[in-house]
Amino acid sequence: MTHLNLTLPESINNFVCQQSTKEGYSNANDYILSLITQAQKQAEQRYLEQLLLEGLNSGTPIEVTDEWWEEKRSQLVDKINNLS
Repeated sequence: MTHLNLTLPESINNFVCQQSTKEGYSNANDYILSLITQAQKQAEQRYLEQLLLEGLNSGTPIEVTDEWWEEKRSQLVDKINNLS
């Protein structure tokens, strides 16, 4: 694990310590790690939503059937075989 040192104003440090205790974390490091992990998940969720919207706005929708998937698989196998 990589270490990161932060310099915080005393008021922020006090807040972090209070919140970590209030939220049941064993120390301020665990609390801050939890906040960063939550922010990372939110960023990933926003990115996924962006990709979904791009897909929805990418053109005329098509019906995806078992036959469609089989054709896609076949095309992929052909593409892989042609790389060799």
